[in-house]
Amino acid sequence: MDFLKKLAPHAHWGLRLSLAATFLVHGVAKFPIEGPMAGLPVAVVWLVALGEIAAGIMLIAGAFGKDMLTRLGGLIVVIIMIGAIAIVHATQGFRGMEFQLLMLAGGLYMATKGNDA
Repeated sequence: MDFLKKLAPHAHWGLRLSLAATFLVHGVAKFPIEGPMAGLPVAVVWLVALGEIAAGIMLIAGAFGKDMLTRLGGLIVVIIMIGAIAIVHATQGFRGMEFQLLMLAGGLYMATKGNDA
């Protein structure tokens, strides 16, 4: 158990990096934005793409700097995931949104715990 206690201060990296990388990849992949996506107007798609990129950057940068960056990045993840679940994935039932729920939970954890994660 001492081994696990020694790892505890570094445990946030797995969640932080996987969440940040997923959001960065999904945000960048939306470009070039050529029209509506999932029934959303182009302006909203732009906001979502930029939000995903910003969240990824904030989650990584927050680890090396201000706690507020981690919390804000987590909050952006929460907002985007609530929107994604409500607009796209909820109609598919739990099996269609389990990944999005996991990302929502990760974002909520980072938003509430900040750099104390």
